[in-house]
This record gives sequence, C-alpha cells and structure tokens, in this order.
Amino acid sequence: MTTTADQLFAELQTIVGPEHARRDGDLSAFEQDWRQLAKGKALAVVLPADTAQVAAVVQACAAARRSGLAVSIVPQGGNTGLVLGGTPDDSGLQVVLSLRRMQTIRAIDRQNLSMTVDAGCILQNLQEAAAAEGLLFPLSLAAEGSCVIGGNLATNAGGTQVVRYGNTRDLCLGLEVVTADGAIWCGLSGLRKNNTGYDLKHLMIGSEGTLGIITGATMKLYPQPVATCCAWLAVDSLDHAVELLALSQKHLASGLTGFEAMERDALALVEKHMPHLRMPVALAAGQAFILLEYSDDESQERARTRLEGLLEAAFEAELLTDGAVAQSMEQAQRMWDIREHITLAQAAEGLHLKHDVSVPSSQIPAFVRKAKAELAKVLPDARVINFGHLGDGNLHFNVQAPEGADARDFVDTQQRVAERAIYDCVNAFGGSFSAEHGVGRLKRHDLAQYKDPVALSMMRSIKQALDPLNLLNPHVLLPEVAATSPEVAHD
Repeated sequence: MTTTADQLFAELQTIVGPEHARRDGDLSAFEQDWRQLAKGKALAVVLPADTAQVAAVVQACAAARRSGLAVSIVPQGGNTGLVLGGTPDDSGLQVVLSLRRMQTIRAIDRQNLSMTVDAGCILQNLQEAAAAEGLLFPLSLAAEGSCVIGGNLATNAGGTQVVRYGNTRDLCLGLEVVTADGAIWCGLSGLRKNNTGYDLKHLMIGSEGTLGIITGATMKLYPQPVATCCAWLAVDSLDHAVELLALSQKHLASGLTGFEAMERDALALVEKHMPHLRMPVALAAGQAFILLEYSDDESQERARTRLEGLLEAAFEAELLTDGAVAQSMEQAQRMWDIREHITLAQAAEGLHLKHDVSVPSSQIPAFVRKAKAELAKVLPDARVINFGHLGDGNLHFNVQAPEGADARDFVDTQQRVAERAIYDCVNAFGGSFSAEHGVGRLKRHDLAQYKDPVALSMMRSIKQALDPLNLLNPHVLLPEVAATSPEVAHD
C-alpha cells in the first residue's frame, strides 16, 4: 500500500518533534532561494536535532518512496547557495531537510590542529571558535555569517584564501554522512594519512547532497599568523595584474594568502551604492585593482619589510600605477569590506546574471578580452562586472542589464544567450563554468554540454550505486537523473 503524504508527514513529526516538522505557514526561508530566482513548494520542512534523527528521516522517506510515494529529499544548510542546489521544486513532494539545528562544535584538538563540528555550524562560528583557541580556520566567504560548513563541503566552496589554504575539500580530514538508505557512516578521522581504499569523503565533498547527507565534519586548523598586511593596488591592465601575481608569489612565497582582482566597473557600483565605503585609491588610477594579503609567521616588522620589498619591485617593473598599504587591522578590514560588498552593490543595481568561472590564472587576461568581445556581439549594451580570486583563477564574470533596461526582462530572456557566449569561451580556454558555486539545478544543462562524457557516465554510475532510489536531491547536478526542470517563480 502506498504511503500517503499525510502519513509520511505524521511520521516525520514523530521523529523530529511536531514543532520541527512544518508544512503550513510561511516557509519562504526554506522554499525560496537566496537570489530569489525560484520558489518551490515542499511536502514538509524538517529540522532534525542530530545525526540519528537525520538517519530516521531518510529511512522514513526511503520507505515511503519504495511504497510508491514519489517523495525525495532536498538537504539544506544555510540556504545561501547561488545555483538552486538546496531549493525544492514546486511538486509538493520534496522534503526539505534543514541542518540549522545541528550547530554543536563537538571537539577541538589543539595538538592535532583539528576541530570536529556539526554540519549545521555557521562558518563564522567555526572561525571564532578556532580563534578563541589561538588557532585559525582559514575558510572565508562573503556569506560566512550565514552559510554553514555542511553546505560549504557539499559545494566544495572556495573563498578568498584558496591561494594558500585550498578549497573546503583541502581543509577536510573526515566526514560523518547519512547514506541514501539511512545508514550512518562515521568517518570523522583526524588522520592526515589513511591509505585504506577509496577516500569516500572526497565522493561526498562537492556532490551537492546527491550521494549522502553530511552531518558532521573534522576540519583542519592552523596556527594563527603572527602578522598580516594588506595592500590595495592599482594596475592599468589584467595583464599587469597577472605579472604582479607572479612577482608576489616570488617575493612572498606561501605567505601570500589573498590576491583578489576587481575591474573598475565593479568598484564603481560599490562607490555608487555604498558611498560610505571609501576607496583606498581613486578609481581613475587604474583599470583594475588588486587586494593583496600577506601573512607572516615571525613578526609584523618582517611582514612589512617583505611587502614593501614587493611593492618596490612592482613599481620598478612598472606594474603598478598607485597603491595603498593598510596601516592597521581596521584599515585592512575596510579594504576587505569593499571587496565583499561588490555582490551587494550588484544586487542594489538590479537583477543580473552570475557566472562563476575558472581558467588558468595565466590565461585570465586573454579570456576576459575574448569573453567581453563575444558577449558584445550578442548583448552589445550589457555591462560586465568582473571580479574574483585571481590567485586561483576564479572569476565572477557577471553581466548587468543595460542602463535603463528592465532588469527582470533582461534576466528572463538573455540568460542562455549570455551563458553560451561566456561558457564557450571558458571551454576554449580549458576552464570550468562552475568554479566554486556548484552546479545545482541552474547549471545542469551546462554540465551535459561541457562535461566529458566519460566523466558524466562515471558520475551516473556512482549515483546509481549509492542512491538507487534517486531519493537525494534528484533534480540537482546530473541532468539525466532529473525528472523535471526547475519552475522559476518571479516575485
């Protein structure tokens, strides 16, 4: 006999408590994505308190699916994703499983330089817990006050310090995961060496909740740097920015922790919409601007000396047109505030098209020239807002509607046009159309077009082996697995 939606909901209430299983009232915080591109209708929103409850929810949904109810599960962290990876469809048959209640920092091992946490822990809380122990958790994102570590792992988030510490994948030592049949895999090892077969955590990291639900993680910690210096530098081209990156790597070596590039048009939006954020250098000074961060393990004096040596060499090589060095941590934070407000300034300007791409750092100038030229052929009045993590080759090559145009209509009608022009260029330069945001529902068609067919076949085989019922996030990542296309609702 087929389990009904009402019967399943009653069982979910029993598992997590009536107050933590909801299907009525305002559920927009769970059914609406952060960018307000899509709004779904969930069968229920459940908020388990621990891993055992997550497992019980998965078991109940799996049993209902086997009985004939077309239910599926959408794992959700902080709901700050940009590609609809944690947004339910409008079928009314998807259970949103939110990890927001699971926020315990389980243990910090100072000697092993590791911390074990619940997947629902907010990223900023991890940073602060590490800092309270005199240690560093280096993952840093603009959304760190609301995104959670489980979501960071599920999407293999990047951020501003990848150039030294790597993506979230590189910071993970072990995982706890609830599988698609409701079993609990406890792989919360603090080991840095463990050669006992397939490294299952790497299957889960970046899988966007399609293979299992991450409920806990053991993450790497680092000693806090003794000193940190920041500089805001103007260059007259991205070619000079790439040369400056190479010079910085030579002078600063592994102490180079951040190398962000922002073209002038991106900063002009910040200046327009956030005038209280004063630019360290006038925008007329360059075509692009670099926010460079250097961390030193010895002393503030050595940090300042090494940074000054780099800047002297850069000016001598005629790579810089102007620059400013932060004289305090407060000034450095103001520089980072400007960088991190570009996304908010774009939102204030209006709806726009986001493109999170990567190409080899050496190819960035040529790629940007080519992509802008191709985009101008099909959308001649569109505005390119280009910024990102030049140190690791990741650009946010966004497209704003033309001045005075209807931004909603532009987004609705020109998304595929812009994507084809940009992603074809990305592909030609050997890059990726998704550098750090994931694929979600929004980019499944692009995965089908640009991913190697053999790789896609292997991914489908893994999905089939680990989730034969197609219970977990069935509309995400793999286009062949999805039953429907996302219904986009416009407010």
